[in-house]
Amino acid sequence: VTDYNEALQDEIAALPGGEHIHRCWQCGSCTNACTVNAVNPDFNPRYWIYLIRMGMESELLRDKDIIWQCVSCNKCTYVCPRDVFPEGVMKATSHWLALKGHTPKSKSMIFDEEFTAQVVATGKIEEGRVIRGFFAKTGQPLLQDWLVEMAKRVARRLPFRLGFLMGLAAIFRPRTRGWGKARDAITEYVEEQESRQRKALGLKDKP
Repeated sequence: VTDYNEALQDEIAALPGGEHIHRCWQCGSCTNACTVNAVNPDFNPRYWIYLIRMGMESELLRDKDIIWQCVSCNKCTYVCPRDVFPEGVMKATSHWLALKGHTPKSKSMIFDEEFTAQVVATGKIEEGRVIRGFFAKTGQPLLQDWLVEMAKRVARRLPFRLGFLMGLAAIFRPRTRGWGKARDAITEYVEEQESRQRKALGLKDKP
């Protein structure tokens, strides 16, 4: 081990989803139930939680390119006898990798950010806008075969009035009435949490 970090568990615990990592007793139920592990045995939540708790950062970084592949099926969380919330730990670990500069942001993290930004800005969700923003930020074309097919199937069953309202929402970006104060409060809370998390990881605040 060339890079031991005795604060690693505390760093993961400081991020959303990692709060209960200390409860793990290494029973292996998470890995046994894992959807991704069933097709890729190298994806091993139990092992990564062990490395984090032991502070073995250099060993953890060997798997940095697959940790983010968690599909959030939550099977691990359902079977965990200690309420560790392994799915949350995987997300916290992916977040930690990105914050520390070990990996670029995963596509799932970019999607979460795009989704959250829209909620904070308007108090509403317009799915088409989220998808367009996500595709733009990840360099994907908007017209993808699966998306076009899904849109066709939805359009066949969508009442005209609802379709018209959805079209207007996509163009005019409506906001929840009186949303300004809620938006400001949420923005302040998010900034406080991000500052706390970065401090826990020994990182400087954003300028």
